[in-house]
Amino acid sequence: MDLLLWRHAEAEDGFPDETRKLTPRGEQQAKQMAKWINKHAPKELRIIASPALRCQQTALALDQPFETDIRLGTDRNANALLAVAGWPDDDKQNRPAGEPAVLIIGHQPTLGQAAALLLSGSEADWPIKKGAVWWFNYRASGRETKTLLKSVLAAEQCT
Repeated sequence: MDLLLWRHAEAEDGFPDETRKLTPRGEQQAKQMAKWINKHAPKELRIIASPALRCQQTALALDQPFETDIRLGTDRNANALLAVAGWPDDDKQNRPAGEPAVLIIGHQPTLGQAAALLLSGSEADWPIKKGAVWWFNYRASGRETKTLLKSVLAAEQCT
């Protein structure tokens, strides 16, 4: 199973938090990363975004259908994010072969906490840059499971 975590692009400051829009720079970041995702991500890609406006705008840059899930809101946690993604929660849970990859568009600190949990086994406040994507792969073979980090890419690297 592939899981891509995409932090929303740069957004305006303001209140309420859920209605903050992307800045012009953020719109450019979203377009750059969307172009890369559309070229490199698996063809069967389930896209799920936070209901916050800046995440919705980031998702729209992909020009693909996407879902919105309130469990990805600004006040959620890493375990909620992984549940939305359908990520295996223990070594006994194998995912069916051919299951589509999942792209989550969300927020800090939740994305960084999920990345830390996937790679180290415990949550930590790892930074994820605005507009960046972290791509993980889960593999299970018999009793052996692995979580691999396939790629970390900032929007600026997609030019």
